[in-house]
Amino acid sequence: MVLEAIVYKRGSLRILDQLDLPHQEVYKDITSVEQAWESIKSMRVRGAPAIAIVAALSLAVELTNERDLSKNLVDEGEHDHIVGYTQSIKKKLDYLVTSRPTAVNLADAARKLTKVVEDATQTCKEPSAVRDAYVSAAERMLVGDVSDNQNIGRHGADWILKHSEDSSVSVSVLTHCNTGSLATAGYGTALGVIRSLHAKGTLKQAFYCETRPYNQGSRLTGYELIHDGIPTKMITDSMAATLMRLKGSSENIIAVVVGADRVAANGDTANKIGTYALAILARHHGVKFLVAAPRTTIDLNTATGTDIAIEERSPTEMTVMRGPVITDGKVDITQVVEVSIAAKGTQAWNPAFDVTPADLIDGIVTEVGVVEKGPLGAFDLKALFGIEDTKSRLNGEQKDMPDPVEGP
Repeated sequence: MVLEAIVYKRGSLRILDQLDLPHQEVYKDITSVEQAWESIKSMRVRGAPAIAIVAALSLAVELTNERDLSKNLVDEGEHDHIVGYTQSIKKKLDYLVTSRPTAVNLADAARKLTKVVEDATQTCKEPSAVRDAYVSAAERMLVGDVSDNQNIGRHGADWILKHSEDSSVSVSVLTHCNTGSLATAGYGTALGVIRSLHAKGTLKQAFYCETRPYNQGSRLTGYELIHDGIPTKMITDSMAATLMRLKGSSENIIAVVVGADRVAANGDTANKIGTYALAILARHHGVKFLVAAPRTTIDLNTATGTDIAIEERSPTEMTVMRGPVITDGKVDITQVVEVSIAAKGTQAWNPAFDVTPADLIDGIVTEVGVVEKGPLGAFDLKALFGIEDTKSRLNGEQKDMPDPVEGP
């Protein structure tokens, strides 16, 4: 059974607190945009798709449970209550975007939902109708993300097997950070590719980096893979080159598969720090390098990776580690402590992301297929967005989806 990190039904949202993993599963209720903002900023929830979904649903829950809609007016003297109500929703969406500015999915979701309420303002006669339009659109995003991830997994697995020299031999892959159910609405992007390979019976081993300094690999990816019974081994970030050199042939390591926080129009990709180094190593060792991400992660308004702002986080993430005490060889989750792992007075630089140049990327796996470079050696990501498709995405149209009111 795949982990469920986002539990939603209309009027209720709970998230699996990732700060307590891997030693215990604790769900946190999210009833307001302020709680969602804090959970995103503190990385109780993380992963570009999951951040966007939690942000969108937190406002849906707040609006659903708000009995006095007039409290949400930006200006109490606003004569047109519908316009005032719409402005209040837009203001809260803008606030949510500030929680994690590098993740393009969050800004993309806010932009789409803003358009939904603006369109509703033109036709609705009561603020409650605007609210209902927003809530329905946010719920469709949740359901659509799961479907998109399953398609990403299938396309990525098929691409990897297609590029394997012997299709009868199981393949191994290496991944970085966490891109599974804990980082999305469900199934995962890069981890979805691994899940799909495993489901096909073609996965030999899934290697994953511990992903310093926040250890999303050791805490989260390892937790998911072990939970799902997928054959897996962890390495430190600094072992990747040696893994490819000494185990590449015997383990049949075909590809490195990573997720993305933002993909620029030319294919340059911002992802967890350490991704760029893996791409260089993969190219040197003849290993394919794939980025797995939904189209919502592709930012056509950002020309290249040089235009992507890189978030810098607290140096203490590098100098201090947090975890439960081990007593008599057993983990004691009742005693969680912080331990200093650096010399007193250590100065540290802690960029959360890096940017991998497009020329090091062999393919970008999306829910509609794998994009490869054209004859001129460049990605054509605009081709992924047809006119009719764009209209459907803006209108929140989904086909053959379950009713999200009762949960995914």
